[in-house]
Amino acid sequence: MLQSLHVKNLALIDETEVEFGEGLNILSGETGAGKSIIIGSINLALGEKVQKEMLRENAEYALVELVFHVTGEKQRSLLKEQEVFLEDDTVILSRKIVNGRGVAKVNGESVPVSKVREISSILIDIHGQHEHQSLLSAKKHLEILDDYAKEKIEDKKEKLAAAYREYKRLSEELSHADVDANERMREVSFLEYEIREIEDAGIRAGEDEELEAEYKRFANGKRIMEAVGAAYASTGEGMESASELIGRALKELANVSSFDGKIKECEDQLLEIDNLLNDFNREIADYMEGEEFDDETFYETEKRLDLLNHLKSKYGKTLEDVIAVLGAKKERLQKLEHYDAYLEQLKKQAADAEKKLQKCCKSVSDLRKTYAEKLSLAVTEALKELNFLDVRFTMQFSRQKNYTANGYDDAEFLISTNPGEPLKQLSKVASGGELSRIMLAIKTILADQDAVDTLIFDEIDSGISGRTAQMVSEKMNVLGRNHQIICITHLPQIAAMADEHFLIKKSVENKSTVSTIRRLGQEESVEELARMLGGVEITDTVRKSAREMKELAARKKI
Repeated sequence: MLQSLHVKNLALIDETEVEFGEGLNILSGETGAGKSIIIGSINLALGEKVQKEMLRENAEYALVELVFHVTGEKQRSLLKEQEVFLEDDTVILSRKIVNGRGVAKVNGESVPVSKVREISSILIDIHGQHEHQSLLSAKKHLEILDDYAKEKIEDKKEKLAAAYREYKRLSEELSHADVDANERMREVSFLEYEIREIEDAGIRAGEDEELEAEYKRFANGKRIMEAVGAAYASTGEGMESASELIGRALKELANVSSFDGKIKECEDQLLEIDNLLNDFNREIADYMEGEEFDDETFYETEKRLDLLNHLKSKYGKTLEDVIAVLGAKKERLQKLEHYDAYLEQLKKQAADAEKKLQKCCKSVSDLRKTYAEKLSLAVTEALKELNFLDVRFTMQFSRQKNYTANGYDDAEFLISTNPGEPLKQLSKVASGGELSRIMLAIKTILADQDAVDTLIFDEIDSGISGRTAQMVSEKMNVLGRNHQIICITHLPQIAAMADEHFLIKKSVENKSTVSTIRRLGQEESVEELARMLGGVEITDTVRKSAREMKELAARKKI
């Protein structure tokens, strides 16, 4: 579960820290108090794109930190697959924004934002304010179904995707392979020329790197010999060379070393230096005698390098690429020289690939239809609990004209909300409030399918009131028994169900507007419910109603 949230220098928030509890955590407050900033900060920590305007005015940086307490074995296993290792059953996700750029960390270790998103999907699921609108897109419906059937369908979908890639590759090769005789002969002629050009060069991997080093040495031959000659003159020959001077010093020390042990040690050290210098002089003399920087060798090296660079400019960035291209061109030439046999074999391979893809698509489609029935029944029951009194909900399947990596299914939710009405598309039947409840029903069902422990609902109460609001609050209460729920709401019916109630408030401090969040006690929660019920003027009657609402909610929790 999400244990705590720490936010600093973000929008209207100077610095705040929230300790969330188990069950249903309610966040309420006046419109514009900063409720969306709280959800925005969580999204930011979970990898959402950084907006420069999110940084608080005159602040050098912004920071968001989420601390999760993880106990579920499934979550632990999934986190381990992501190479996230728990410390005291804790995962800490943080994001620091400096100069409009974010640095993400997991347990103190910097990671890419993409990694944070993968990890966060294991820990938390956020239902945004307008996410229910996505139900108007039929593509979202198939995605929801696949999430519901994830454990059973995942392997089949991976096989399907692999089969589709192979089918696509062979189909594209077949479309390019069907060429007339004249075009085929032109391609054969050109391939023969290119193959001959590469083979005549007799290249080998790494040859260009060796020649470049040799070319560099030849190009600087004069400077090298001048420097080597000067070094030899300074160390190995002449009256004032290092060898001559060390020889004199050795003679002087030899005359007195028998009188003092320390002098004898110095003589031995100098003798070792003299031996090393003599070895150096012999090696440098051999180098000077053996090296030749003739123009002919330099010319041949330069010419060979030009040829290799020409081949690389035509066929690949490296000689390894050129060698690989040679193999591919030989293979293509062989196919064209035995065109009829090649085309026949390719058609057979494409037909076999399509049969395999067809089989994979059917396997996935059959499984989807089985789970669509289960999902439809589960959503129907959940909708009845959300004040859809006489509702029918199902999923309609059709087949696309072409194959895709996701199969050939088109699927769409259908609903009837009144007796005697036919099943229709959601976009033609459901209002905004109804879409909110349908999405809540789906989220509730999916939450029981996966390992995600924390669910966040940002104004799930959009477009609902009265009895429906009460039933939504009861559903949230039930959901909170097995999950941690964090919910932003404007409805007192939902807020009354809170296990933990937080107030978000905007105020002016030191001529600056700030938003704060704090946990409410029992009486403070009643007062906040009264505000939500009564508006500007809160009377004793309103407070009494708020208290009754709180007591009624408490009885339903038992």
